[in-house]
Amino acid sequence: MVSSRSSKGDYMRKVFEDLGDKLELVVVPDIEKEGAFDEAVKGVDAVVHMASPYHFGAVDPAELIDPAIRGTLSILQSALKYGTNIRRIVITTSTAAMVRPTNTPIVFTEDDWNDASIQEVKEKSRDAPGYIKYFASKTLAERAAFDFVEKNKESIGWDLVTIAPPYIFGPMINELSSPSSANASLAEWYQAILESAKSPEELKTSGNAWADVRDIALAHVRAIQQPEAEGRITVSADSFNWHDWVDVVHSLNPSPYPPNSYVQSDPSYDPKTAVRLLNFDTTKARRVLGIDKYISMEQSARDMLEDFRSRGW
Repeated sequence: MVSSRSSKGDYMRKVFEDLGDKLELVVVPDIEKEGAFDEAVKGVDAVVHMASPYHFGAVDPAELIDPAIRGTLSILQSALKYGTNIRRIVITTSTAAMVRPTNTPIVFTEDDWNDASIQEVKEKSRDAPGYIKYFASKTLAERAAFDFVEKNKESIGWDLVTIAPPYIFGPMINELSSPSSANASLAEWYQAILESAKSPEELKTSGNAWADVRDIALAHVRAIQQPEAEGRITVSADSFNWHDWVDVVHSLNPSPYPPNSYVQSDPSYDPKTAVRLLNFDTTKARRVLGIDKYISMEQSARDMLEDFRSRGW
């Protein structure tokens, strides 16, 4: 396991103390630096690269794009030079690298690329919305990874798989002081459901797709294990409007929190007729990774809420 901070590594040692000396930690202070992973890749059979900045507060697009690309290429370059035992590299990308603006429902596939975000950042630069800058960073970093493999295909002894998840929800394993320090997906869920951060109209009409973190973790493991895994693989449980989660938390019995803790449900919302603008074809994940059943919204919501409560939030 590679960490960017020794304090984070100390915490993970406690979480996985049952593994004893089977868990080895290497601190990489700057993942963008050339040769940053040279020592870390020696002697390993597979690499899972998940580190990339994820927030919507960047002013200069380069704040997101440069580290996303350089961090990805840094580990690939180290694997090329010193990863003599490596047979597969798995990179976490995002469905953000696949989507495009739409006013009508679309099911996206692994063949889709978010070129619109790249173009908008080129045109607007600092004035582009924060989420567009993030979308562009994920698109460019994933493309850079596949371009690197194509350019060096005669020299490498490993292949590349990218896992593309949407919003990732579920209980957290890392050490956090507050909901705002959680990953962006989970922080938004907390704010929407427990802090009423979205308007009633937003709850009914806006959303995305989602998967539980445990299913995404399984997908990464399977991507290493399955010989036939290749290219991009989308892993997504289903699409949602935020009000779908409102209905779920109000249906939990017993509920981890008093029902009046949650944002109020709107009885006019009908999940059967509600329009959800995007979803993803997960045929490849089912066929190649064997993921044909996902953790339900009810289970994920309950486990998140119990996790929040155990942390005193």
